[in-house]
Amino acid sequence: MLRQKDIRDAAVADGNRALTEEEQTEFDNLQRDIERLTNEINAEPDGQGETPEPENTDEIRNAAIIAERSRISEINSLCRTFDVAPENFIEQGNTIDEVRAAVLTQLSAGQGQRPLDTAGTLSVETDERSKFRAAASDALVLRAGQNVENPAEGARDLRGMSLRDLAIECMVREDGENASSLLRMSPDEMYSRLTRSFYNPTSAFPSILDSSIQKSIVDIYNKVNTTFQLWTSKGTLKDFKTTSDHEYILGGAGDFKKVPENGELKNDVPSTELLPSRKLETYGLQFSMTRQAFINDDIGFITKIPGLYSRKAKVTIDKQVYSLLFENKKIFDGVNLFDDKHKNIVAAGTAPTLEALQNIIKMEQLMTDQFGDPIYVTPKFLIVPVGYGMDLKVILHSTNVPGSNNNDINPLYNYPITVIETPMLNNLAGSNAIPWFVVADPMSAKSIQVDYLNGQETPTFRRSEQAGTLGFVWDIYLDWGISALDYRGIIRNNGVKM
Repeated sequence: MLRQKDIRDAAVADGNRALTEEEQTEFDNLQRDIERLTNEINAEPDGQGETPEPENTDEIRNAAIIAERSRISEINSLCRTFDVAPENFIEQGNTIDEVRAAVLTQLSAGQGQRPLDTAGTLSVETDERSKFRAAASDALVLRAGQNVENPAEGARDLRGMSLRDLAIECMVREDGENASSLLRMSPDEMYSRLTRSFYNPTSAFPSILDSSIQKSIVDIYNKVNTTFQLWTSKGTLKDFKTTSDHEYILGGAGDFKKVPENGELKNDVPSTELLPSRKLETYGLQFSMTRQAFINDDIGFITKIPGLYSRKAKVTIDKQVYSLLFENKKIFDGVNLFDDKHKNIVAAGTAPTLEALQNIIKMEQLMTDQFGDPIYVTPKFLIVPVGYGMDLKVILHSTNVPGSNNNDINPLYNYPITVIETPMLNNLAGSNAIPWFVVADPMSAKSIQVDYLNGQETPTFRRSEQAGTLGFVWDIYLDWGISALDYRGIIRNNGVKM
């Protein structure tokens, strides 16, 4: 009876769930033993019709234990049927008849819970299923050595489980499988069993893997130290159509005219200019947890492989943005992005010296918009290859002109500009001259923009729908497009070899 109580208490502690098939079998076997022993004690010896007196206190104690076990078992069974908490009845020593009467009174008064097969209990079971999946997902990420802020309740208790043990736990909890038969399976047999459920969207084990991978992808993507996102503008598109047919910029309004007394206001029609086209493309790969990785319990897969591709997605965007600046190809108006016609290039390249910075800042401040009016911007970002950062700290934070014998005041002292060093420029240039750039605040002058499909900035992944690979396969992809919206607000110095 104590064992029966342990089984029932475990189910209650686990969200008052129904007993699993294995637990129910053990509970029923125990009940049969209890009934057999009770019948043996109460049996009439030698047809005398009288129960023999116990020969010693051990028999008295055993008889009391058996009777108490029977009472607890019947109370638990009755209360489980009507979803009523049995603990108070058991502790208070109520008989089964008293409990039955109390349950009927409670139900007739509308105070009881719904029976176990109603929607109320189903929602409780669903909630418990979600809690377990959340805890198991966080446990995998924790075990892989990745930090999880505010892990789900129970995650730390599950972090020591192997992939095989977790799969068994899922099948026992959610599919009602018999744990004994599952434990006898080899890792290879377990893998074969799991592959059959991999394409079931509601299956527990692959859903837990999905959740763990998603957390790793987002966490690692956000930690990649790319720099394009610091100075480019960010946009969103709802589909993959080219936008050039319907986007215009309004401007070119005429200057206000003096209106004499009783004079007439002159009509003015603002000019419009077609914006450059924007278009999304899809980029992606496939990755898989191989059969060997599962059998070897390679938990590092959860972060290493998805994280590798997540990082690569962001680095690819970074490379494409800086390639657009470095390669200086023709843009929407048929002219190179940086060109004398655009008044945004210093062809005689130099290093970012004090004099060169003063010159390029002046060029930025004199820029005009599509309609000939000043754009009123000042540089906010100074983008340079790795190697100039230390020199620029001296230039921008010295009160006097560096190297001056006359202690001349430095006009760029604490100038409000952010220096961005990127190794991508070094990588693209190789042994050639490395250009550097000055960019205005994208809020006031958009030059380069990165668009995403419906604002989705991190990679999307899904279980692959194509079978035939020896492993669990996922697709990972991200939709983005990079556009030169305008040549204004960004200036290039062709630089020198470093």
